[in-house]
Amino acid sequence: MSVTSIDTSSSRILDNPAWAALTGPHAHFAQRIGHAARYYQDVAPFHALSDEDDPRAWADLAALVGPGGTAAVRGVTEAAVGWEVVRTGHGVQLVDTALRAEPDPEAVRLGPGDVPEILDLVARTEPGPYLPRTVELGTYLGIRHQDRLIALAGERLHPPGWTEISAVCTDPDHRGRGLATRLVRAVAAGIRERGERPFLHAAATNANAIRLYESIGFTLRSRTVFSLVRNTGAAALEETA
Repeated sequence: MSVTSIDTSSSRILDNPAWAALTGPHAHFAQRIGHAARYYQDVAPFHALSDEDDPRAWADLAALVGPGGTAAVRGVTEAAVGWEVVRTGHGVQLVDTALRAEPDPEAVRLGPGDVPEILDLVARTEPGPYLPRTVELGTYLGIRHQDRLIALAGERLHPPGWTEISAVCTDPDHRGRGLATRLVRAVAAGIRERGERPFLHAAATNANAIRLYESIGFTLRSRTVFSLVRNTGAAALEETA
């Protein structure tokens, strides 16, 4: 699995997609202090730094989460002074280069009233974090069978010009029917209609998902790490000593 060169000028914003979203189209979902931001805690669990190498950004993040607080950040392998890495996971970022986007006649738009069903499906399939207000981040589509939600996909991070497709999952009893692919294509159709371009993330260990995304027209853009870091307060203690 090799990283393909992709129009660097237009995709550079994807190097820090959460920051671009939180300071752009998703600013109304953001809590921000200076060079650090996060989504409201019932919307999404992600935090972002304007520059992971800037001590000011880490100081602002510390103020945002408070002593002992944790933050889920992208691209950080070594925490700054006053922080510790709790755990890390490796991921990949893929972008649409040849996806056939098209509406799906069975797909229905999901809203706040569908959140209990969504959370139940997410709990059973574990596509990634999904919170009570995640549905507000963009269009979420589902497919139902006998009035039960059996497949899901929708929009999450929204850096300018791009929209992330996320929460792609199918009930185990209904896999092998191409439902996830159909929903990815349908969500992508809506993104394309806005003149934007789809992208997505997957765990680096999820070879089956990566293979599927590449087979339908996504191209690997980059590999990254996702880390949960904790504010130990050490830097603040040093400053006041």
